[in-house]
Amino acid sequence: MGMVIVLSLPLILFSIMLGFGCYFLGRYRRRQDVRTCPQVYGVPTPPPGTLAPDPTSVSNSKPPLFSHNV
Repeated sequence: MGMVIVLSLPLILFSIMLGFGCYFLGRYRRRQDVRTCPQVYGVPTPPPGTLAPDPTSVSNSKPPLFSHNV
Protein backbone atom coordinates (compact mmCIF):
# COMPACT_ATOMS: atom_id res chain seq x y z
CA MET A 1 0.00 0.00 0.00
CA GLY A 2 2.85 2.36 0.81
CA MET A 3 4.40 1.74 -2.59
CA VAL A 4 1.17 2.79 -4.34
CA ILE A 5 1.14 6.11 -2.45
CA VAL A 6 4.83 6.70 -3.11
CA LEU A 7 4.36 6.18 -6.86
CA SER A 8 0.96 7.88 -7.21
CA LEU A 9 1.57 11.03 -5.19
CA PRO A 10 4.39 12.41 -7.38
CA LEU A 11 2.33 11.71 -10.50
CA ILE A 12 -0.69 13.50 -9.06
CA LEU A 13 1.41 16.50 -7.98
CA PHE A 14 3.16 16.63 -11.35
CA SER A 15 -0.20 16.58 -13.15
CA ILE A 16 -1.52 19.43 -11.00
CA MET A 17 1.65 21.48 -11.56
CA LEU A 18 1.53 20.81 -15.29
CA GLY A 19 -2.09 21.94 -15.42
CA PHE A 20 -1.33 25.20 -13.62
CA GLY A 21 1.70 25.77 -15.84
CA CYS A 22 -0.30 25.32 -19.03
CA TYR A 23 -3.06 27.57 -17.70
CA PHE A 24 -0.75 30.45 -16.79
CA LEU A 25 1.35 30.10 -19.95
CA GLY A 26 -1.78 30.21 -22.12
CA ARG A 27 -3.12 33.20 -20.23
CA TYR A 28 0.18 35.04 -20.66
CA ARG A 29 0.31 34.31 -24.39
CA ARG A 30 -3.30 35.38 -24.90
CA ARG A 31 -2.69 38.70 -23.14
CA GLN A 32 0.43 39.23 -25.23
CA ASP A 33 -1.53 38.44 -28.41
CA VAL A 34 -4.28 40.90 -27.49
CA ARG A 35 -1.71 43.64 -26.96
CA THR A 36 0.09 43.08 -30.28
CA CYS A 37 -2.85 42.48 -32.63
CA PRO A 38 -6.24 43.46 -31.21
CA GLN A 39 -9.39 42.28 -32.92
CA VAL A 40 -11.66 45.04 -34.08
CA TYR A 41 -15.35 44.28 -34.34
CA GLY A 42 -17.56 46.62 -36.29
CA VAL A 43 -19.25 47.33 -39.57
CA PRO A 44 -17.03 46.29 -42.47
CA THR A 45 -16.07 49.03 -44.87
CA PRO A 46 -17.48 48.82 -48.38
CA PRO A 47 -15.12 47.93 -51.22
CA PRO A 48 -13.53 50.86 -53.03
CA GLY A 49 -15.58 52.36 -55.81
CA THR A 50 -19.00 51.67 -54.31
CA LEU A 51 -21.33 54.31 -52.96
CA ALA A 52 -23.58 53.96 -49.97
CA PRO A 53 -27.29 54.57 -50.66
CA ASP A 54 -28.60 57.99 -49.75
CA PRO A 55 -30.74 57.65 -46.59
CA THR A 56 -33.10 60.45 -47.71
CA SER A 57 -33.99 58.66 -50.94
CA VAL A 58 -35.22 55.53 -49.15
CA SER A 59 -38.93 55.78 -48.46
CA ASN A 60 -40.86 53.71 -45.97
CA SER A 61 -44.17 52.59 -47.39
CA LYS A 62 -45.27 50.91 -44.15
CA PRO A 63 -45.19 52.44 -40.68
CA PRO A 64 -42.72 50.85 -38.28
CA LEU A 65 -43.94 47.94 -36.21
CA PHE A 66 -45.09 48.73 -32.69
CA SER A 67 -45.09 52.49 -33.37
CA HIS A 68 -48.02 52.91 -30.98
CA ASN A 69 -45.70 52.03 -28.06
CA VAL A 70 -43.34 54.91 -28.76
